[in-house]
Amino acid sequence: MGKATNDESTTNLFPGPFHPRESPTAQGLYPYLHSAQVTLQDRYPRLVSARRMSSSVHPNQTAREVRPHDVSDTKHVDKADGDLVRFPEGGTAAWCTVIGAALVQFCGFGYTSSFGVYQDFYTLRYLTNESASAISWVGSVNAFLATGFGPISGALYDRGYFYHLLIGGSLLQSFTLFMLSLTQPGRYYQIFLAQGIGLGIAQGIMYIPTMAVVSHYFRQHRTLAMSLVASGSSFGSIIHPIMLNNLFNRSVGFGNGVRISAAFVSVLLLVACLLMRTRLEPPRHRANYLSVGRGIIHDVPFCIMSVGLLCFQIGFFFPLFYLQLDSVRHGNSETFSFYSLVLLNGGGLIGRLSTGFIAPRVGVPRFMIISTAGCGILILGMIGLSSAPTVVMLGTVYGYFAGVYIALLSPLMTLLTTDLSELGARMGIGIAVVGIGSLIGGPVSGALLTSRYKWWQPSLFSGLICLTGSLLLMVMQLALTRRKRLAERQKP
Repeated sequence: MGKATNDESTTNLFPGPFHPRESPTAQGLYPYLHSAQVTLQDRYPRLVSARRMSSSVHPNQTAREVRPHDVSDTKHVDKADGDLVRFPEGGTAAWCTVIGAALVQFCGFGYTSSFGVYQDFYTLRYLTNESASAISWVGSVNAFLATGFGPISGALYDRGYFYHLLIGGSLLQSFTLFMLSLTQPGRYYQIFLAQGIGLGIAQGIMYIPTMAVVSHYFRQHRTLAMSLVASGSSFGSIIHPIMLNNLFNRSVGFGNGVRISAAFVSVLLLVACLLMRTRLEPPRHRANYLSVGRGIIHDVPFCIMSVGLLCFQIGFFFPLFYLQLDSVRHGNSETFSFYSLVLLNGGGLIGRLSTGFIAPRVGVPRFMIISTAGCGILILGMIGLSSAPTVVMLGTVYGYFAGVYIALLSPLMTLLTTDLSELGARMGIGIAVVGIGSLIGGPVSGALLTSRYKWWQPSLFSGLICLTGSLLLMVMQLALTRRKRLAERQKP
């Protein structure tokens, strides 16, 4: 390759108003974004100076300086929003950030997915004066805030408050778990404030920032990095139920058991805070959530998807919250029932890891429809749950389809976003809408269960509402296909 001249121009693959790197939140949540590669001068292979690069950029644009310690292993360069951005595609800082983000997911959604242990313990021993519906509000509010807080934490992340969010969320989660260990039996409001509201806000503060910061280091290998981060929650949802069940039902008891769990989580979050580092500066241009929201109203496929996923989410958490209690009440041994959530979440881990290989061949919308329909059918099958083999079969297979659903949530929203500069805002709004289903699903199932444990009622309701969501996703697929055909006809 010959020597490049100073006036060599870079290739702009994204003409018009599209700026894919306008929001780091969008880059972090969606490994499927594409970036424009540009040509660098041969005589500057290790250090790109902002002062030198400014001569090859439009006068109204500026070139972002890349720190020397970030450039040593750089293999890819992006041009977006007027900046020339290098991606190391590895290195010590990059992989330490991936490990830290995985630890946050381990302590965040991994802990939320283990609420079935608390639901069983509260219902049978600790909050016997409360109904199953009232108890499930604790887990539902936790799950809702962990996702519904996304627009706020995402906006703060885009303004450069990553370390504030990470450290503040870690301290809050540690504090709320230790406060949970001090709650008294029968004091519902104490548990609701600590575990429902406090823990949910703490997890919501950290979720999007820790997912997004990984994008500072990867472009070509971003899918691999994000898969490794997401697997942290899967491992957490396997480890935490085993740990909590053994602590609560041994001589340790609830208070000391929660304290041990809180200390374990606190140590992991401390390690995560020490490992994670940002690399890029905050964006100069940020998406306006109000204008994006107005645009979503006129986007028919995205609206149908949001309503469909909202319906599906109402029934989605029923097995996660009630499978262990269902197994115990049907006469299975407590030792076996304690591992029912482990089987379910183990299937979820397989589902998440296999999605990256299957989805490109089947298609994201089709695979999402298959997974949601499979979840609905399996929830209906819980009407016949009784023996240990049925618990193993239903729990493992449902966990697989649930893992596929979680893995496809972000790619599906990416596919339905025409202007990728709005991707972060659309993701925040979409997750907040879907989170409403998490909020109301558990309590509705608990109310249908009643104190007589009529399991067929919540199973029937949750299964049918999940299938309704799957049908709406089919309508979304038809609307998306129609929009693509109209776009092809309009091409010259």
